[in-house]
Amino acid sequence: MTGPQLLTNLSTIAADYDALLCDVWGVLHNGVRAFDPACAALKAFRGKFGRVILLSNAPRPASDIEGQFARLGVPPDCYDVIVTSGDAAREDLARRAARGRLAMFHLGPERDRNLYAGLDIALSDVAGADIVLCTGLFDDEAETPDDYTDMLAAMKGRGLTMLCANPDLVVQRGGRLVHCAGSLARAYEAIGGTVVYYGKPHLPIYDVVRAVAGGAQRMLMVGDGLVTDVKGANAAGIDVLFIADGVHGEDVREFTQAHLAELFAAAGVHARAAMRTLVW
Repeated sequence: MTGPQLLTNLSTIAADYDALLCDVWGVLHNGVRAFDPACAALKAFRGKFGRVILLSNAPRPASDIEGQFARLGVPPDCYDVIVTSGDAAREDLARRAARGRLAMFHLGPERDRNLYAGLDIALSDVAGADIVLCTGLFDDEAETPDDYTDMLAAMKGRGLTMLCANPDLVVQRGGRLVHCAGSLARAYEAIGGTVVYYGKPHLPIYDVVRAVAGGAQRMLMVGDGLVTDVKGANAAGIDVLFIADGVHGEDVREFTQAHLAELFAAAGVHARAAMRTLVW
């Protein structure tokens, strides 16, 4: 079983590509602070080889991500454009609302309300909803998907479709992992509920990426999620640089080709290369 090429510097393979797709949480920051060497690596790639597109499963518009970057210390000159699953979800909500006023139950925290601000949508409880928008848990610091068993059952009882604006199962926040919308979507599917996903690993988001890639043909995905970043890039035919100390950091017991090959085989994915953290 052959594992990925082990790197200590992105510059080792950077010249092979004319665009870099980069995950955000776990690669550029951990929700508390920016990773300065990673930001510097993206800036160096921009200066030498091509565009940098940040591809995030954040359930918020790109403008909200820019505001978060300002707080965390991610500099604006390390990327060209941000593509989020939140923007893709908003576009779909806008199309649905254009067909007639939509009653929607928002399953997620108040901070994600900008995702549907200005659309012809009436917020509702589960009993009166036409559809459910899931952007995460109400309190991801204290709750798990098990706390939503009754709510999901009620949604299933009404035959409601869930729009999942963040397919991630968990994400790093500081030194711990918290559950994301994807974990609720998975639980809903497990009881027979219908889910529409936006973002990685689902292929439509890569059509958006190619539209903003400025004609780039040789793209490299940099990410830490096996079932989102790596799986999605594999399906889209894009090379992958796996960051091993992100969301799967606890699973990477040994940073060796053999151990990574085992992890990849278990997830049914592959990557060209791997690094502990993103460094130029």
